[in-house]
Amino acid sequence: MTMQSSHNVMETGQQPDLVCLSHLRWNFVFQRPQHLLSRFARERRVFFFEEPIYDRKQPRLQVTRSLEGVWVAVPHLPEGLDEQRVVAMQRAMLDELLARHAVHRYVSWYYTPMALPFTRHLEPRAVAYDCMDELSAFRGAPPALLRHEVELLERADLVFTGGQSLYEAKRDRHPCVHAFPSSVDVAHFATARRPLKDPEDQASIPHPRLGFFGVVDERMDVALLEAVADARPDWQLVIIGPVVKIDPATLPRRPNLHFLGGKLYTELPAYLANWDVALMPFARNESTRFISPTKTPEYLAAGKPVVSTSIRDVVRPYGEQGLVRIADTPEDFVRACEAALAEDRATWLPRVDAHLATMSWDTTWSQMKALLDAASGRREEAAKPRSAAAAEDLATI
Repeated sequence: MTMQSSHNVMETGQQPDLVCLSHLRWNFVFQRPQHLLSRFARERRVFFFEEPIYDRKQPRLQVTRSLEGVWVAVPHLPEGLDEQRVVAMQRAMLDELLARHAVHRYVSWYYTPMALPFTRHLEPRAVAYDCMDELSAFRGAPPALLRHEVELLERADLVFTGGQSLYEAKRDRHPCVHAFPSSVDVAHFATARRPLKDPEDQASIPHPRLGFFGVVDERMDVALLEAVADARPDWQLVIIGPVVKIDPATLPRRPNLHFLGGKLYTELPAYLANWDVALMPFARNESTRFISPTKTPEYLAAGKPVVSTSIRDVVRPYGEQGLVRIADTPEDFVRACEAALAEDRATWLPRVDAHLATMSWDTTWSQMKALLDAASGRREEAAKPRSAAAAEDLATI
């Protein structure tokens, strides 16, 4: 087993290091984990341990450092291994990573309960479970996920949820659950309020443009998208994002449907700036029951009228405050889009900005950090008497 690293070991800072166990890839879509952990990386070392990629004959842990300063570790394993062997290899790779970087004082930050089988032996200063989605409801979810989540909830000092609906589902399962709905980097997306050069692959698409960015998977109501495209062939529907867990061949093909693939986080404002309306055509199923889409405040920060299906964490508060139009049937969705195209932004935007002024990733991170530091401090204080007692016992021998 080998480890490849692109940087030398850094000196340990005052703050405990943070070891994150994630089901998401750092370089996939820039979302909640990236926003939060990039901020943690400004003050401490952050190690982001991903799920394995099965593509090698000999196991290898690829370690690189992201532009944000996060150490990203990707296990590469042989295909055909049984579960016990996969767990053993991941445990060995994680231990080697921590040893090589002299990680001794750290906190564990989980995005997936499926990491428990190879991390039970760790001795962190605190354990946080940032539950950003109800993963058990997603297509292809492992049968053991719910069982591992029960154990993770027992081990965790803190549980954060990615939205109010998830908070309501988890608050009775742990004594320290905190709701931290998706936030926004207003300054980044507000650049879309001024004219920006239209990206090359979008420039030739006529207006009006109604756009979506995000992951294209089972959470998207593909039938609704198709119905809107058919109802208004004069509208151009622009879809940005990687297609995962569904066959791209099953996506509807229409002259006014444009699937442009995934884009970098830094590129999104240029696409948004040249849209007329932003869309969230989510399906209403188990996989979307608890989602709190990050794109809601991002679209609004860009100054774009938004139309969404009735996702609970969009209805509350955005729909109730009249900041986002809510519609579910194709007919209602088309009417909502027509109203959005005619939006009186002079009266709507001030209300949007008043709401956005109450939220930021910096604020969310600082509140999470305070809770994490307090939990870590409590564990360290609790360990001191035991250490002192042990020292006294040795002194009397």
